[in-house]
Amino acid sequence: MIIFDDKKLIETKFKNEQEIEDLVIANSEHFFGPSSVMIPKAKIKTKDGFGTIPDGFAIDIASRVWYVVEAELGHHNVWTHIAPQVTKQLLAVSRLETRQLLTELLVQMVTEDSSIKEKFEDEGIKEINIRKVLSDIFEKSPIIGMPINTVSNDLREWAETLKNDVRLWIVKKIVKKYSQFGAPHIIAYEIPEEYRPILDTTERNDRSKSGIRTYDVSLSDLVNAGILLEGAELTLSYKPRGGKQRIYKGVLSLDGSITVLEQNYSSLSYAAVACLQDAGSERTTVNGWTSWKTRDGKFLSQLRSEYVAKMETEAEQSDSSDA
Repeated sequence: MIIFDDKKLIETKFKNEQEIEDLVIANSEHFFGPSSVMIPKAKIKTKDGFGTIPDGFAIDIASRVWYVVEAELGHHNVWTHIAPQVTKQLLAVSRLETRQLLTELLVQMVTEDSSIKEKFEDEGIKEINIRKVLSDIFEKSPIIGMPINTVSNDLREWAETLKNDVRLWIVKKIVKKYSQFGAPHIIAYEIPEEYRPILDTTERNDRSKSGIRTYDVSLSDLVNAGILLEGAELTLSYKPRGGKQRIYKGVLSLDGSITVLEQNYSSLSYAAVACLQDAGSERTTVNGWTSWKTRDGKFLSQLRSEYVAKMETEAEQSDSSDA
Protein backbone atom coordinates (compact mmCIF):
# COMPACT_ATOMS: atom_id res chain seq x y z
CA MET A 1 0.00 0.00 0.00
CA ILE A 2 1.08 3.57 -0.70
CA ILE A 3 -0.17 6.37 1.54
CA PHE A 4 -0.10 9.90 0.14
CA ASP A 5 -1.68 12.48 2.47
CA ASP A 6 -5.12 11.00 3.11
CA LYS A 7 -5.03 8.80 0.02
CA LYS A 8 -4.44 5.06 0.28
CA LEU A 9 -3.30 3.42 -2.92
CA ILE A 10 -3.13 -0.32 -3.56
CA GLU A 11 -1.63 -2.34 -6.36
CA THR A 12 -4.13 -3.46 -8.98
CA LYS A 13 -3.96 -5.42 -12.20
CA PHE A 14 -3.56 -3.87 -15.61
CA LYS A 15 -6.83 -3.90 -17.50
CA ASN A 16 -5.29 -5.29 -20.66
CA GLU A 17 -2.17 -5.38 -22.80
CA GLN A 18 -3.05 -2.05 -24.39
CA GLU A 19 -2.69 -0.31 -21.02
CA ILE A 20 0.90 -1.56 -20.67
CA GLU A 21 1.62 -0.62 -24.27
CA ASP A 22 0.31 2.93 -23.78
CA LEU A 23 2.44 3.33 -20.64
CA VAL A 24 5.59 2.15 -22.42
CA ILE A 25 5.04 4.40 -25.44
CA ALA A 26 4.37 7.45 -23.26
CA ASN A 27 7.47 6.76 -21.16
CA SER A 28 9.73 5.03 -23.67
CA GLU A 29 12.87 6.96 -22.64
CA HIS A 30 12.61 5.45 -19.16
CA PHE A 31 12.81 1.96 -20.66
CA PHE A 32 15.19 2.34 -23.59
CA GLY A 33 17.36 5.22 -22.38
CA PRO A 34 17.23 9.03 -22.40
CA SER A 35 18.90 9.15 -25.81
CA SER A 36 16.32 6.84 -27.35
CA VAL A 37 13.64 7.58 -29.93
CA MET A 38 10.44 5.59 -30.21
CA ILE A 39 9.01 4.86 -33.66
CA PRO A 40 5.25 4.15 -33.45
CA LYS A 41 3.58 1.02 -34.75
CA ALA A 42 4.23 0.20 -38.38
CA LYS A 43 3.07 -2.82 -40.35
CA ILE A 44 5.97 -4.90 -41.59
CA LYS A 45 5.99 -8.09 -43.66
CA THR A 46 7.94 -11.32 -43.96
CA LYS A 47 9.34 -12.40 -47.32
CA ASP A 48 6.16 -14.38 -48.01
CA GLY A 49 4.02 -11.34 -47.31
CA PHE A 50 2.74 -12.20 -43.84
CA GLY A 51 2.10 -8.96 -41.98
CA THR A 52 2.90 -8.20 -38.35
CA ILE A 53 2.71 -5.05 -36.24
CA PRO A 54 5.09 -4.75 -33.25
CA ASP A 55 4.11 -2.29 -30.54
CA GLY A 56 6.92 -0.04 -31.74
CA PHE A 57 10.62 0.28 -32.44
CA ALA A 58 13.11 2.06 -30.20
CA ILE A 59 16.52 3.35 -31.26
CA ASP A 60 19.05 4.17 -28.55
CA ILE A 61 21.27 6.69 -30.31
CA ALA A 62 23.91 6.79 -27.57
CA SER A 63 24.38 3.01 -27.37
CA ARG A 64 23.84 2.50 -31.12
CA VAL A 65 21.33 -0.32 -30.58
CA TRP A 66 17.69 -0.77 -31.54
CA TYR A 67 14.72 -2.65 -30.18
CA VAL A 68 11.66 -4.40 -31.47
CA VAL A 69 9.19 -3.47 -28.74
CA GLU A 70 6.47 -5.89 -27.70
CA ALA A 71 4.44 -5.26 -24.53
CA GLU A 72 2.90 -8.45 -23.17
CA LEU A 73 0.77 -9.92 -20.42
CA GLY A 74 2.32 -12.85 -18.60
CA HIS A 75 -0.72 -15.09 -18.93
CA HIS A 76 -0.17 -15.25 -22.70
CA ASN A 77 1.30 -18.63 -23.59
CA VAL A 78 4.95 -18.49 -24.59
CA TRP A 79 4.69 -21.19 -27.26
CA THR A 80 1.33 -20.39 -28.85
CA HIS A 81 1.37 -16.60 -28.58
CA ILE A 82 4.63 -14.84 -27.62
CA ALA A 83 7.20 -16.98 -29.46
CA PRO A 84 5.35 -17.16 -32.82
CA GLN A 85 4.59 -13.43 -32.70
CA VAL A 86 8.17 -12.39 -31.96
CA THR A 87 9.54 -14.88 -34.52
CA LYS A 88 7.40 -13.33 -37.24
CA GLN A 89 8.56 -9.84 -36.20
CA LEU A 90 12.23 -10.87 -36.32
CA LEU A 91 11.78 -12.32 -39.79
CA ALA A 92 10.13 -9.11 -40.96
CA VAL A 93 12.76 -6.74 -39.51
CA SER A 94 15.56 -8.78 -41.08
CA ARG A 95 14.42 -7.56 -44.51
CA LEU A 96 16.19 -4.60 -46.08
CA GLU A 97 12.82 -3.08 -47.01
CA THR A 98 11.78 -2.97 -43.36
CA ARG A 99 14.97 -1.28 -42.22
CA GLN A 100 14.69 1.26 -45.02
CA LEU A 101 11.11 1.99 -43.94
CA LEU A 102 12.21 2.55 -40.33
CA THR A 103 15.05 4.82 -41.49
CA GLU A 104 12.67 6.98 -43.51
CA LEU A 105 10.17 7.17 -40.64
CA LEU A 106 12.87 8.31 -38.23
CA VAL A 107 14.37 10.84 -40.65
CA GLN A 108 10.90 12.33 -41.04
CA MET A 109 10.54 12.49 -37.26
CA VAL A 110 13.85 14.36 -37.01
CA THR A 111 12.71 16.98 -39.51
CA GLU A 112 9.39 17.45 -37.70
CA ASP A 113 10.51 17.33 -34.07
CA SER A 114 13.38 19.52 -32.84
CA SER A 115 13.68 17.53 -29.59
CA ILE A 116 14.52 14.38 -31.55
CA LYS A 117 17.02 16.30 -33.64
CA GLU A 118 18.59 17.55 -30.41
CA LYS A 119 19.22 13.97 -29.30
CA PHE A 120 21.35 13.37 -32.37
CA GLU A 121 23.15 16.66 -31.77
CA ASP A 122 23.84 15.63 -28.16
CA GLU A 123 25.72 12.62 -29.52
CA GLY A 124 27.70 14.77 -31.96
CA ILE A 125 25.79 13.50 -35.00
CA LYS A 126 25.27 16.12 -37.70
CA GLU A 127 22.02 16.09 -39.64
CA ILE A 128 23.85 15.17 -42.85
CA ASN A 129 25.17 12.00 -41.16
CA ILE A 130 21.92 10.77 -39.61
CA ARG A 131 21.10 8.30 -42.39
CA LYS A 132 24.57 6.77 -42.19
CA VAL A 133 24.31 6.38 -38.41
CA LEU A 134 20.87 4.80 -38.71
CA SER A 135 22.13 2.46 -41.41
CA ASP A 136 24.93 1.30 -39.11
CA ILE A 137 22.48 0.77 -36.23
CA PHE A 138 19.99 -1.17 -38.35
CA GLU A 139 22.79 -3.40 -39.64
CA LYS A 140 22.87 -4.90 -36.15
CA SER A 141 20.37 -7.45 -34.93
CA PRO A 142 17.60 -5.83 -32.87
CA ILE A 143 17.10 -6.45 -29.17
CA ILE A 144 13.70 -7.78 -28.14
CA GLY A 145 12.40 -5.22 -25.63
CA MET A 146 9.48 -6.69 -23.70
CA PRO A 147 7.71 -5.06 -20.74
CA ILE A 148 5.59 -7.79 -19.18
CA ASN A 149 3.74 -8.21 -15.90
CA THR A 150 5.23 -11.60 -14.99
CA VAL A 151 8.05 -13.77 -16.28
CA SER A 152 7.49 -17.52 -16.40
CA ASN A 153 10.25 -20.12 -16.42
CA ASP A 154 9.40 -20.96 -20.03
CA LEU A 155 9.75 -17.31 -21.02
CA ARG A 156 13.15 -17.05 -19.34
CA GLU A 157 14.42 -20.22 -21.01
CA TRP A 158 13.05 -19.19 -24.39
CA ALA A 159 14.71 -15.75 -24.08
CA GLU A 160 18.04 -17.39 -23.24
CA THR A 161 17.92 -19.58 -26.35
CA LEU A 162 17.08 -16.82 -28.82
CA LYS A 163 19.82 -15.69 -31.18
CA ASN A 164 18.67 -12.11 -30.66
CA ASP A 165 19.30 -10.47 -27.32
CA VAL A 166 16.31 -9.95 -25.03
CA ARG A 167 15.55 -7.43 -22.30
CA LEU A 168 12.54 -7.95 -20.06
CA TRP A 169 10.97 -5.49 -17.66
CA ILE A 170 8.54 -7.01 -15.15
CA VAL A 171 5.63 -4.58 -15.02
CA LYS A 172 4.25 -6.25 -11.90
CA LYS A 173 7.25 -5.09 -9.94
CA ILE A 174 8.63 -2.26 -12.00
CA VAL A 175 5.55 -0.66 -13.53
CA LYS A 176 2.88 -0.76 -10.89
CA LYS A 177 -0.62 0.56 -11.17
CA TYR A 178 -2.39 1.66 -8.03
CA SER A 179 -6.04 2.64 -7.62
CA GLN A 180 -7.25 4.73 -4.72
CA PHE A 181 -9.99 3.21 -2.55
CA GLY A 182 -13.29 4.61 -3.76
CA ALA A 183 -11.64 6.53 -6.62
CA PRO A 184 -10.25 4.08 -9.20
CA HIS A 185 -9.67 6.89 -11.69
CA ILE A 186 -6.67 8.09 -9.64
CA ILE A 187 -3.73 6.17 -11.05
CA ALA A 188 0.01 6.23 -10.28
CA TYR A 189 2.73 4.27 -12.04
CA GLU A 190 6.18 3.23 -10.88
CA ILE A 191 8.65 2.78 -13.72
CA PRO A 192 12.22 1.40 -13.66
CA GLU A 193 15.09 3.43 -12.25
CA GLU A 194 17.79 4.08 -14.83
CA TYR A 195 15.89 1.88 -17.34
CA ARG A 196 17.08 -1.31 -15.58
CA PRO A 197 15.59 -4.57 -16.98
CA ILE A 198 14.89 -7.63 -14.84
CA LEU A 199 16.35 -9.96 -17.46
CA ASP A 200 19.05 -8.99 -19.94
CA THR A 201 20.68 -11.55 -22.22
CA THR A 202 22.87 -9.01 -24.06
CA GLU A 203 25.97 -10.03 -22.08
CA ARG A 204 25.38 -13.77 -21.89
CA ASN A 205 28.39 -14.47 -24.12
CA ASP A 206 30.62 -12.00 -22.30
CA ARG A 207 33.48 -13.47 -20.30
CA SER A 208 32.64 -11.22 -17.40
CA LYS A 209 33.77 -12.58 -14.05
CA SER A 210 32.30 -9.97 -11.74
CA GLY A 211 28.81 -10.08 -13.23
CA ILE A 212 28.56 -6.28 -12.94
CA ARG A 213 26.81 -4.36 -15.70
CA THR A 214 27.04 -0.63 -16.16
CA TYR A 215 23.48 0.07 -15.09
CA ASP A 216 24.12 -1.84 -11.85
CA VAL A 217 26.75 0.72 -10.81
CA SER A 218 25.58 3.66 -8.69
CA LEU A 219 27.33 6.89 -7.84
CA SER A 220 27.65 5.71 -4.23
CA ASP A 221 29.65 2.71 -5.53
CA LEU A 222 32.21 5.13 -6.97
CA VAL A 223 32.31 7.04 -3.69
CA ASN A 224 32.76 3.87 -1.63
CA ALA A 225 35.54 2.76 -3.97
CA GLY A 226 37.36 6.06 -3.49
CA ILE A 227 37.07 6.99 -7.17
CA LEU A 228 34.99 10.04 -6.18
CA LEU A 229 35.13 11.88 -2.87
CA GLU A 230 32.36 13.28 -0.75
CA GLY A 231 32.01 17.00 -1.43
CA ALA A 232 33.47 16.73 -4.93
CA GLU A 233 32.28 19.39 -7.36
CA LEU A 234 30.59 18.17 -10.55
CA THR A 235 29.79 20.37 -13.53
CA LEU A 236 27.21 20.23 -16.29
CA SER A 237 27.39 22.38 -19.40
CA TYR A 238 24.33 22.96 -21.56
CA LYS A 239 23.42 25.32 -24.37
CA PRO A 240 19.69 25.42 -25.14
CA ARG A 241 18.66 25.93 -28.73
CA GLY A 242 18.96 29.66 -29.44
CA GLY A 243 20.22 30.38 -25.92
CA LYS A 244 23.50 30.96 -24.13
CA GLN A 245 25.82 28.34 -22.69
CA ARG A 246 25.02 27.57 -19.07
CA ILE A 247 27.33 25.95 -16.52
CA TYR A 248 25.83 24.22 -13.49
CA LYS A 249 27.77 23.06 -10.46
CA GLY A 250 26.68 20.23 -8.21
CA VAL A 251 28.11 18.89 -4.97
CA LEU A 252 28.41 15.16 -4.37
CA SER A 253 27.21 13.63 -1.09
CA LEU A 254 28.49 10.49 0.61
CA ASP A 255 25.32 8.57 -0.28
CA GLY A 256 25.81 9.30 -3.99
CA SER A 257 23.21 12.04 -4.23
CA ILE A 258 23.98 15.40 -5.81
CA THR A 259 22.93 18.88 -4.72
CA VAL A 260 22.35 21.48 -7.44
CA LEU A 261 20.04 24.49 -7.71
CA GLU A 262 19.58 24.27 -3.93
CA GLN A 263 17.92 20.85 -4.25
CA ASN A 264 19.25 17.39 -3.47
CA TYR A 265 18.71 14.64 -6.07
CA SER A 266 19.20 10.91 -5.57
CA SER A 267 19.66 10.42 -9.31
CA LEU A 268 22.25 11.97 -11.61
CA SER A 269 19.72 11.99 -14.40
CA TYR A 270 17.08 13.82 -12.35
CA ALA A 271 19.67 16.41 -11.34
CA ALA A 272 20.69 16.87 -14.98
CA VAL A 273 17.07 17.24 -16.12
CA ALA A 274 16.54 19.93 -13.47
CA CYS A 275 19.48 21.89 -14.89
CA LEU A 276 18.32 21.54 -18.49
CA GLN A 277 14.83 22.69 -17.62
CA ASP A 278 16.27 25.60 -15.63
CA ALA A 279 18.11 26.59 -18.82
CA GLY A 280 14.84 26.58 -20.75
CA SER A 281 14.79 23.08 -22.22
CA GLU A 282 11.61 21.00 -22.34
CA ARG A 283 13.55 17.74 -22.02
CA THR A 284 12.15 15.35 -19.43
CA THR A 285 14.97 12.78 -19.54
CA VAL A 286 18.71 12.94 -20.03
CA ASN A 287 21.64 10.62 -19.35
CA GLY A 288 23.20 11.97 -16.17
CA TRP A 289 26.31 9.82 -16.53
CA THR A 290 27.23 11.50 -19.82
CA SER A 291 26.10 14.96 -18.65
CA TRP A 292 28.13 15.50 -15.48
CA LYS A 293 31.91 15.95 -15.42
CA THR A 294 34.49 16.03 -12.66
CA ARG A 295 36.73 19.06 -12.13
CA ASP A 296 39.44 17.47 -14.29
CA GLY A 297 36.98 17.12 -17.20
CA LYS A 298 36.14 13.41 -16.99
CA PHE A 299 32.58 12.34 -17.63
CA LEU A 300 31.14 10.18 -14.87
CA SER A 301 30.43 7.52 -17.49
CA GLN A 302 34.21 7.22 -17.97
CA LEU A 303 34.74 6.74 -14.24
CA ARG A 304 31.97 4.15 -14.19
CA SER A 305 33.65 2.22 -17.01
CA GLU A 306 36.95 2.34 -15.12
CA TYR A 307 35.21 1.01 -12.01
CA VAL A 308 33.64 -1.89 -13.94
CA ALA A 309 37.03 -2.71 -15.52
CA LYS A 310 38.66 -2.67 -12.09
CA MET A 311 36.05 -5.05 -10.70
CA GLU A 312 36.56 -7.37 -13.68
CA THR A 313 40.31 -7.42 -13.10
CA GLU A 314 39.89 -8.16 -9.40
CA ALA A 315 37.43 -10.97 -10.20
CA GLU A 316 39.85 -12.52 -12.70
CA GLN A 317 42.74 -12.30 -10.23
CA SER A 318 40.57 -13.92 -7.57
CA ASP A 319 39.68 -16.77 -9.95
CA SER A 320 43.36 -17.24 -10.82
CA SER A 321 44.38 -17.44 -7.16
CA ASP A 322 41.63 -19.98 -6.46
CA ALA A 323 42.67 -22.21 -9.35
